[in-house]
Amino acid sequence: MANKYRGLSTIGASKKFRLVDFDLVKQDLVNHFNIKKGEKLMQPNFGSIIWNCLYEPLTPEVKAAIAEDIRRIINYDPRLQVDEVIVNEFDQGLQVQIDLTYLPGNFADSLILNFDAQAQNLTVS
Repeated sequence: MANKYRGLSTIGASKKFRLVDFDLVKQDLVNHFNIKKGEKLMQPNFGSIIWNCLYEPLTPEVKAAIAEDIRRIINYDPRLQVDEVIVNEFDQGLQVQIDLTYLPGNFADSLILNFDAQAQNLTVS
């Protein structure tokens, strides 16, 4: 069976790491979350609000806003469907668990993103 989506990633030792299908879609999603909302030139609504919420108290309202933002970002990509979003505090930031369905293959998976306020980076578990 041929791969539906193919791409390259500059992340990793080889710098020519080939990604296909769900791995490529997940990397595209992580790239989107690495951009702060308003940071992309001429696209002020692109990106995530999570980076602006890292120092806020994690109230139910903030959790709801983050979950809504995550759903908005995932709905931006027609290859994905969000099934569930869980937002929790993480050592020095926020941890987000996203249950996704990859639509072309109807394949379900979970993605755990750790937004570290101190290091200002995003890691995937």
